[in-house]
Amino acid sequence: MSPLPLAIPTSIGVLSRSFSRHPVLRAELLAAYPTAVFNDSPHTLGGQALADFLAPHDAAIVALEHVDAALLGSLPNLRIISKYGVGLDNIDLHAAARTGIRIGWEGGVNRRSVAELAIAFMIAGLRGVMVSHEEIRRGIWRQYRGRQLSDATVGLIGFGHVGRDVARLLRAFKSRVLAHDIRDIAGPAADLGVEVVGLEGLLERADVVSLHIPLTRRTTRMFDASRIATLKPGAVLVNTARGGLVDEEALRLALIEGRLAGACFDVFATEPPDNAELFAAPGFIGTAHIGGSAEEAVLAMGRAAIAGLDRATDPLSFIPDWAA
Repeated sequence: MSPLPLAIPTSIGVLSRSFSRHPVLRAELLAAYPTAVFNDSPHTLGGQALADFLAPHDAAIVALEHVDAALLGSLPNLRIISKYGVGLDNIDLHAAARTGIRIGWEGGVNRRSVAELAIAFMIAGLRGVMVSHEEIRRGIWRQYRGRQLSDATVGLIGFGHVGRDVARLLRAFKSRVLAHDIRDIAGPAADLGVEVVGLEGLLERADVVSLHIPLTRRTTRMFDASRIATLKPGAVLVNTARGGLVDEEALRLALIEGRLAGACFDVFATEPPDNAELFAAPGFIGTAHIGGSAEEAVLAMGRAAIAGLDRATDPLSFIPDWAA
């Protein structure tokens, strides 16, 4: 897409603490924008503190901070939001369009980092890594009988940048790979030897189900109790995409009842998560939204965010018709 004409930003506020703490990204941004201001506090900003931090600036670099219509309405100087990361579900793009704010965004910059974590989760879930770990802690020495990823059927829900990279990595394991997406993915799926299937067929056949979709009104709690119940008995559910896609209480019960072999999540409906009971469920592994936290991905995301300050475009161009 072609960027719209846009004045160069004069004052940048960096909300992301990860970006702010990174010496290379900090230096590169300051080289281009010497007056940039960083969030050096130990906290992710929200509410009035977030509004106060951004008030003096005409551009912002945001990560996971919630940028809604009320916030944007209180920031008359803001003209550019550049995303550090890939998900845009934390930004109200319609409100940004109404207030004349442009968005800087590049998709897929952390795809390999997230894809590698998804593969690690698949192996850990299939081999019962967390189950065995917890049993040893309780004094139980038992050889968990798991499964090889190379002999498993993996179902990818969502076949965008990350989903395709997961499929690319799975070729080394010679796993059977299924994919479902509401877009036409026949071409890239064929290139990667992936079978395109309907959602229900994928859930019935897959030993591992890995989520790679955005959080929208359509996908919120897409995996409720009834859908979790349609998963193949003994399946592993992996979520490196977005919290809120899965009903976490229904997932906990499925793990306790032994209907799933495991669940491995990097993202949660509330972060930090407030459901300690889920972390105690057998076969559950949770990480602190580290999918894009590999050093290589951090640099790529940060540099994309810096470039986005000059390449920001119409926010509505980032809303596909299926994401409403």
